[in-house]
Amino acid sequence: MDELVITGGNRLGGEVRISGAKNSALPILASTILGGGECVITNVPRVVDVLTMGKLLGMLGVSVSHEGNRAVMRADVIHSTEAPYDLVKTMRASVLALGPLVARWGEAKVSLPGGCAIGSRPVNLHLAGLAKLGADISIEHGYITAKAKRLKGARIYCDTPTVTGTENLMMAASLAEGTTVLENAAKEPEIVDLADFLTKRGARIVGAGTDVITIEGVRELQGADHEVIPDRIEAGTYLAAAAMTKGDVTITHCRPAHMEAVLMKLREAGADVQVEKDRVRLTVPGKLKGTDMRTLPFPGFPTDMQAQMVAVMTLAEGTSVVTETVFESRFMHVEELRRMGADIRVEGNRLVVTGRKNLTGAPVMASDLRASAGLIVAGLAAEGVTEVQRVYHLDRGYERIEEKLRALGAVVERRKTAIAPKAR
Repeated sequence: MDELVITGGNRLGGEVRISGAKNSALPILASTILGGGECVITNVPRVVDVLTMGKLLGMLGVSVSHEGNRAVMRADVIHSTEAPYDLVKTMRASVLALGPLVARWGEAKVSLPGGCAIGSRPVNLHLAGLAKLGADISIEHGYITAKAKRLKGARIYCDTPTVTGTENLMMAASLAEGTTVLENAAKEPEIVDLADFLTKRGARIVGAGTDVITIEGVRELQGADHEVIPDRIEAGTYLAAAAMTKGDVTITHCRPAHMEAVLMKLREAGADVQVEKDRVRLTVPGKLKGTDMRTLPFPGFPTDMQAQMVAVMTLAEGTSVVTETVFESRFMHVEELRRMGADIRVEGNRLVVTGRKNLTGAPVMASDLRASAGLIVAGLAAEGVTEVQRVYHLDRGYERIEEKLRALGAVVERRKTAIAPKAR
């Protein structure tokens, strides 16, 4: 098991290039199931979740070739419609194979998903939507089974905006007979990116990025080339690290329009944020100050940036109130930050963070992907050495993070731990 060892106190400076968005690459790769022909996907991040998706697609029979950040896919034929537990348990995005499989091949058997332990993220909305499209759904022995001769368009209202649910239903509806309308759909940029790719392949989709998406089904999709959008969460994480260390960091190859809520909160906290076309420079001319945050679906403040910004607030003057509205169990990083000297009080779904003058390094344990990032951000500014254990969570979503941080002046190394840490 790996850990990252960080010697804190260095002010970060320089430029860092942002990788492709994991949460965009995963549904795009899954959607290759929907049609034959060659699909060339570029700016694909080399992270564990993407490699897992490639392995899953390969098991289904999709031809998968990875070279650097370029993936070449063909799904002319497949030899299996089952996504097994051993793969799905490590990454809940594997459920994205469900819609494409039943839409094109008439059946799918997908294990109930796993992934980060950040609270309940049920797939009931996926299943209810597929049932409205005409799929026969059953759940037995931990597997979802869906069957349909051909899906038929329907009007589907999502009780809550769900990103993977919207993606799954949009993919399935692309091959359904007739028109499908998704109401109260999620509006994240990753959904727009998926819709752009499907449209290049011949799908007819209108309204992606709004809460009503209309899909007119077609008989088949073709191959296409596509470049994955930059990762707005990785971008926000490096900006949070720059703010935490009072550094001078420019992120490049990003899309500032996808990050407006994060940039606004960083400015409120006292950072100077300068935006160009695909670059953002952050400096901290004075003291950081506390600011309140409330996580919301896009275009609100993203839950995936909550842990990183909580870390920043631990060294900001005054008191910050952080309200988590998306996931009910996304405060597991709090106890670890307290081990570093942070003053954080949990009140239901709120955190009350009182800024301190300093944090001190300590051994800490990552509980999920974004908690890992939050602990690293804290460790960069802490006095002494911070050992972030269980960074396999981090490797699911951040490409070469220690290399990128070292290029900015951080003192960080990856090393093997002899014994797996016990749960605290």
